[in-house]
Amino acid sequence: MSQARLTVSQRTTAGVHVLDLAGEIDHTTADTFRQALTTDDGSARYTVIDFRDVTFMDSSGINVLVVANNAARECGGWLRLAHVPPPVLQVLRIVGLDDVIPLYPTVDQAIAPDSAA
Repeated sequence: MSQARLTVSQRTTAGVHVLDLAGEIDHTTADTFRQALTTDDGSARYTVIDFRDVTFMDSSGINVLVVANNAARECGGWLRLAHVPPPVLQVLRIVGLDDVIPLYPTVDQAIAPDSAA
């Protein structure tokens, strides 16, 4: 039985913490996802997550997103998702998270100052 893998690349663009994810988000990778959402100083006021290369996400990923979104809002920030592929989008829609966290077709559009949620 192979264990699901998730790789995370991080960068800061225009003061926004950007995560590029690839692989599967499930109970075996949720901690990796959660840890990536916390910057070195312990905060992530403005964050964009690029889901372009995510092939699967279950409720573990939903839980991480809910906590991260709440934390960002509590400090006056936001969480935005970009390049959400159909399988992940379906999960977000089932739980109604697509109505709570803004979705954008590209990272650039998610970062743009006029993209206020």
